[in-house]
Amino acid sequence: MRPVAARGVTRLFGSFAAVDGVDLDVAAGEVVGLIGANGAGKTTLIRMLLGLLQPTAGHIRLFGEPPTRERRHRVGYVPQNLGLYRDLTANENLEFWADVFSAAPDDGATPDGLIGELPLGVQRRVAFLAAIEHDPELLILDEPTSGVSPLARAGLWDMIRARAEAGAAVLVSTHYMDEAAQADRLVLMAQGVVAAHGSLSDIVAGRTAVEVVADRWAEAFELLDRTDRRIALAGRAVRVLAEPPDVVAGELRRAGIEATVRVVPATLDETMVVIGS
Repeated sequence: MRPVAARGVTRLFGSFAAVDGVDLDVAAGEVVGLIGANGAGKTTLIRMLLGLLQPTAGHIRLFGEPPTRERRHRVGYVPQNLGLYRDLTANENLEFWADVFSAAPDDGATPDGLIGELPLGVQRRVAFLAAIEHDPELLILDEPTSGVSPLARAGLWDMIRARAEAGAAVLVSTHYMDEAAQADRLVLMAQGVVAAHGSLSDIVAGRTAVEVVADRWAEAFELLDRTDRRIALAGRAVRVLAEPPDVVAGELRRAGIEATVRVVPATLDETMVVIGS
């Protein structure tokens, strides 16, 4: 029995489908990364998994049953807004949530001061500690590392992996694509649907970009940058998506810009742009 099983889940707001026919599973000991751009439907899906929103169609099972208050006691949840009381200290927040779940408060050291006065990275760490105080079998984390430093993000991911290694199922949404490698499996959402799923290599496999390396890289970028073309900079290398290399090379040649043009593997960010468009 998987901690999370969703089948054909749809949520309409009027005629707008925020989530449209999504299937999702999360197994014990597994970290599933729910990725996608803002507005892709990640948070709406999470709220349905928790029973905070009812699906318009499809069904959701937590530990084999529909989401209920009792099932929620087996879940640790960190929402985007952290779910902490800003006018309480870290320790008071932890004591409050421990009491909600009838758990023993965390004995670890906590920072002094009101939560609202602490750095965001510290707030996110406290929110994570509050979510795991009752030793949940399932963790659902909605962009838990958003807005914090790379060092703080790495620390939070260490904590996430430790919970999975202890046997918890973990579903974590993120828009930081460099975090995708931390997950065992990825579910890529775009415009409310699952656009791709599998390992990082599964999703990116076979997708390419055209890399342009030129001394006059700024001119090359300006020349190739069109509204109907997906283009990015990686250092001083210009990367063009979904375009034949001979077309790119021809434009540069006609403009008198000497450049090395080659086909390279696409990144996950670039893959998301192509899939989501």
